[in-house]
Amino acid sequence: MSITVYYSSVSGSREVKQAQSEILQFLDAKKIKYFAVDIAESSDFKEEMRKKVGNPSAMPPQVFNGDKYCGDYQKFSDAMEDGKPEAFFKL
Repeated sequence: MSITVYYSSVSGSREVKQAQSEILQFLDAKKIKYFAVDIAESSDFKEEMRKKVGNPSAMPPQVFNGDKYCGDYQKFSDAMEDGKPEAFFKL
């Protein structure tokens, strides 16, 4: 399985940028390989992300392990607070 993180390189929201950064920094720190998909590069990526999430208004970051949806930043944050980030990523 491989982790895929949908993010946006041109978000005007400081909150979204911070959330994306925290997830990517965690993966880098743990040396977990992942694919980062920038939804700003193509509206097709944004539509793909929203279709996979099952929410037509989903915002980045959104995380998947293979075809399994892991969650958004709030679920990641909750898992970190619970001390179970690996469970969030379904590792």
